[in-house]
Amino acid sequence: MKFQLAWLSVVLAMFNSLGWSQAEANARRIQASVLGIDGHNDTVQHIIYDKVDIGNRLPTGMIDIPRLHEGGVHAPFFALWVPTYYKGSEAVRRTLDLCDAMQRMFDMHPDQIELATSAKDIERIVGERKIAAVLTIEGGHQIANDLAVLRMYRHMGILSMTLTHFRNTDWGDSSTDKPVHNGLTDFGKEVVREMNRIGMIVDISHVSDKTFYDALKVTNKPVIASHSSCRTLDSAVRNMDDDMLRALARNGGVVGVNFSSAFLSQQDADDLRKKITQENALEPTMTGAALDEYASKQYHEDYAKVHVGHATLEDAAKCVDHIVKVAGMDHVGIGSDFDGIPDVPAGLEDVSKMPDLTAALLRMGYSEEDIQKIMGKNFLRVIREVVGQ
Repeated sequence: MKFQLAWLSVVLAMFNSLGWSQAEANARRIQASVLGIDGHNDTVQHIIYDKVDIGNRLPTGMIDIPRLHEGGVHAPFFALWVPTYYKGSEAVRRTLDLCDAMQRMFDMHPDQIELATSAKDIERIVGERKIAAVLTIEGGHQIANDLAVLRMYRHMGILSMTLTHFRNTDWGDSSTDKPVHNGLTDFGKEVVREMNRIGMIVDISHVSDKTFYDALKVTNKPVIASHSSCRTLDSAVRNMDDDMLRALARNGGVVGVNFSSAFLSQQDADDLRKKITQENALEPTMTGAALDEYASKQYHEDYAKVHVGHATLEDAAKCVDHIVKVAGMDHVGIGSDFDGIPDVPAGLEDVSKMPDLTAALLRMGYSEEDIQKIMGKNFLRVIREVVGQ
C-alpha cells in the first residue's frame, strides 16, 4: 500500500530540512510508506485510567496519534485488556467500558482515527492518512464462557482475541499459570471453531505450549501470536521456541515481536516472572466501580514508571531476524506491547522510534520489500484470510 505521491514528497522535504543522513532519510521514507500494522498495544489502559486524549502529543505513555504518524504505525491493534481477576459478567462489563473509551476517541477525532473491521478498511483508512484502529480482546475470560458474548464482540467490530492471559481460563491453559486442562478443553476447541466461523482471528500469545498446539490442530484459519518473541534468545515462557515458530509458519500465521525488554533480554526475564506471579496472586472481592478503582491502582503501580531495560533496539532487530530465519519472511511482524510494558529497549522507548528499527533492519541487509512485509503486509494477509475481505 502506498500513500499519495504528494504526501511522500512532503515527508521527504521534511527529512531533508532536518539534516538527516541519507541512510536515516531512506529508513524514514520507507517507514512512512509502510502499512504500519502493530499487532498489539495497551494504550486503551492509558486512555481510561488517566483520561488522556491520544489526539494530542502526550508527555506520558508510549503511543498517541501524533507519535503514531511519526513512527509510521498507521494501523495499530488496540487491546481491550481486562485483568484476569475480573470474573464473569464483571469481565464483560469492563470490556465494554474499554470499547467505549476507544469509541470516544473515534467520536472526538473522526478526521484522525477510525475503527477498521477488515483488511479493506485498513487499506482505505490508511490511504486517507488516518489511523486505522483495530480492536482486540486480550484474554478469553472476557467472554465469560459464553459464545454469544464472543459473537457480539465480533459484531462490535473486534477482530481478534487472545485465548488466555496471565491465568488459565475455564477452558484453556495459560503459559503463566499451573496447567489444569492439558491445553484446550472441548469448549475451548469450540471457541476456536466459532472464531474461525465468524471471522475472528485466534491469538495464541499468552497460551501454554499445549494450548498452542491444540489451537493449531483445531483451527482452519491462520492464527497470530500478536505480541511474543523468541525463546531461543530469551527464555521467557511467553516467548515461542523454534518448533512453535515453524508450526506457526505451516499454519500460515504471523508472530509480532514484543518490545518488552523482558522478552528480548534474559537479564530482565526474571523480573517479568516475579511480576506475573504477583499479579496472579491478586484476588479482589469487590465489583463495579470499586473493582475498577482497585485495577487503576494496580495499573499505576505497574506502569507509572517505565524504565529502559537491558535490551536494545538491536535486540529487537535480532529477534525479527531469528524469526525470519526459522519461520520465513512471511511470518513475522511487530507486536510492540507499548503502554503495556514497564521496561523498554534502549532506542525503542515509544512508537515514534519505529523508523530506527527499520534502519537497523536495513543495516542487516533487509530490503524495502522485506520491510513492507514485516511492518504490515504479513498481518494484513492473515486479516484478509480470516475476515474474508
